[in-house]
Amino acid sequence: MFRTLFIAVFLSLYILLVGPPVILYSLITKDPDPVYWVGIKGVTFFVRAVGVRVRVKGLDRIPPGVCLFAANHTSAADAPAIVGAVPRRIAVLLKASLFKWPIVGQAFQAVRFIPVNRSARGAAISSVEKATEALKTGQSFLIYPEGTRSPDGRLQEFKKGAVVMAIKAGVPIVPMVCVGAHHIMEKHSLVIRPGEIVVEFLEPIDASKYSFEERDVLNQRVHDAMARALPPDQQPIETP
Repeated sequence: MFRTLFIAVFLSLYILLVGPPVILYSLITKDPDPVYWVGIKGVTFFVRAVGVRVRVKGLDRIPPGVCLFAANHTSAADAPAIVGAVPRRIAVLLKASLFKWPIVGQAFQAVRFIPVNRSARGAAISSVEKATEALKTGQSFLIYPEGTRSPDGRLQEFKKGAVVMAIKAGVPIVPMVCVGAHHIMEKHSLVIRPGEIVVEFLEPIDASKYSFEERDVLNQRVHDAMARALPPDQQPIETP
C-alpha cells in the first residue's frame, strides 16, 4: 500500500501544480501536445519511482501515418505502460465518468480524448463515430477492444468498435499486447507491486482491405494475432 499511497500523494500534487497552467497554455495556443506529454511523462515517472519497469518491443513495426492501436486491458497499471509506449500523440476513448475528475477531466478534453458511455448503446455509437471522424482527419487512436479490464489477465472477446473505426477510416490497425500488468496491480485492488510490464507492438493489419461486411473476420484476425503473442496464462481459455 505504500507504493499506492506514494503515487496517490505525489501524482495528485503534480496534477495540482503543473496541470492548470499547462492546460491554460494549451487552451490559449490550441496546441494539445504540452498537456499530453507533460501528463505522460509525469505518470511514467511516478510509475518507475515505485519499482515498475516497462520494456517495449516491436517499435519498428509501427507504420508511418495515422494508426489505430489495439491493446489488451488487464489492469489499471497497463494504461500508463501502453500509452507511454506509443511514440506519438494518440487519443483514447475513455469512460465518460473519468472526465468528471477535477483538472484531469479538463486535461482529457484538452488532448481531445473522447468520452464514451458504455452503458448507453446510442451514446457509445456516437462516441465511436466521433473517434472515426478524428481518425480520418489524422488523429491516431488507442482502443481497448475488450471494452473493459479482464478479470484474470486472459484475453477476452472483442467488441467490434475498433475494427469498424479502422475500416471506415481506412487506417492500419497495430495490435499491441501488454504482459504482466495484472501481476503489478490486480483488478479491484489498490496494491501496487514492483515488477516488469512488457509492451509489444505486433505486425500492422491493413483494415482498408476489409469491407464493413467483413468486420467480424477482421475482428477475429486482430484477436488471434494478440492471443498468439500472449503468454499461456494470458491467452483465452479456448486457445490451444
